[in-house]
Amino acid sequence: MPRLEHLYLASDLGDIAPASALAYLSAIASGMMAFTAIVFSIAYITVQFNAVAYSPRLALWFADDPRTFHALGLFIATFLAAISTIAWVERGEEGGVPLISSLLVLVLLITSTLQFARLVRGLSEMQISNTLHLIGDRGRAVIDEMYPCADGFEAGSRAALSRLAEAVRLGPPKQTVRYAGVPRTIGGFEIYDLVAQAERAGATIEILCAVGDTLIDDTALFDVFGAAIPVAEQKLLTTIRLGPQRTFEQDPKYPMRLLVDIAIKALSPAINDPTTAVQAIDEIEDILRRLARRELSVGFVTDARGALRLLFPMPSWEDYLHLAFDEIRHYGSDSVQVMRRLRAALDGVAESVVDEERASAVQRYIKHLQMAIDRSALDSDDRLLASQADRQGLGLSRNRQQQPGVVEPQPGQNGKRSGIHALDGISRC
Repeated sequence: MPRLEHLYLASDLGDIAPASALAYLSAIASGMMAFTAIVFSIAYITVQFNAVAYSPRLALWFADDPRTFHALGLFIATFLAAISTIAWVERGEEGGVPLISSLLVLVLLITSTLQFARLVRGLSEMQISNTLHLIGDRGRAVIDEMYPCADGFEAGSRAALSRLAEAVRLGPPKQTVRYAGVPRTIGGFEIYDLVAQAERAGATIEILCAVGDTLIDDTALFDVFGAAIPVAEQKLLTTIRLGPQRTFEQDPKYPMRLLVDIAIKALSPAINDPTTAVQAIDEIEDILRRLARRELSVGFVTDARGALRLLFPMPSWEDYLHLAFDEIRHYGSDSVQVMRRLRAALDGVAESVVDEERASAVQRYIKHLQMAIDRSALDSDDRLLASQADRQGLGLSRNRQQQPGVVEPQPGQNGKRSGIHALDGISRC
């Protein structure tokens, strides 16, 4: 920019004193380097501290924030623009100060300040409450993307497709594709590409690994059934998105995994912060309530004619219950606060469940929780206190005069069980 300005806008060179321009530009150039070093040292120390306090899997999530790289780019651009303009002050026969380039440096400085404000705002998101909300929002988004409402699922379609899938598996697969390479984690599949390949070959493809699995050399990836022509293995392999760690895409389990990690880290003797575990359970309960109203048997895709083309593993309701509560129950069994919050969470999930099989699983889990309380190191009074439901952990008991381990359904409209009623105009699904 200073070179172009010197060549074509020489008559518009500013009348700023060269000494003043050099002082102004030198201050910006030297200040930006120190400013960049300080800001990013603090930023990465903060990321590392929060990764140790919450979960190491959160470190890359925060470190890969685009705002961090945009801020670094703007800071370096401001420094380079300043020193480039310094080189053209009093240069050539006409001398003078490149006015437009000097103004450009000022604009970059102001933009860098605004980007620094955005970066500080991003660092504030690493506070525990904000972190939990961010993870919960990612979980709710992937649930909305992956699972349809249970009320809108076609009756009988699941059973019909299950029978069709069993019929396909009667014969041995005509083709098995295996992974070759270093360990990598599955971040997602190109579903529509796989369906198109299966349709062209007249086959049904079964994915043998789930999103979030770590692939080891010689791991079986795909089974191809009923193919009229072989499916190109290289094309099948290109439908897998691999990465160094799990991502939120196509993986409803990962947000819950992070929430559980934060909860059990807070329950460790080194940290001993059960209130953070209670806050994590708040988000876990919300995710489970949403899953309770969703159709989870969605591990199949058909073509336009209704022929089954793709099968892939998806977690069941019991899988989600175990993931959400097992480790927290194990590590928090001696915490009255955590046990009361777990009981309240299970009561809340039981109110949202619309399927009898899932309701039975929740009831079994409530009994399991009560058994864990009875076997804990708590005394008799604390065990009685821990058996009560409290959404705050220790704050407000909600005793409905019910026997431990039994959740009584609340009557709703048309005799159905009902939980918290939806507000007017807001869909509960």
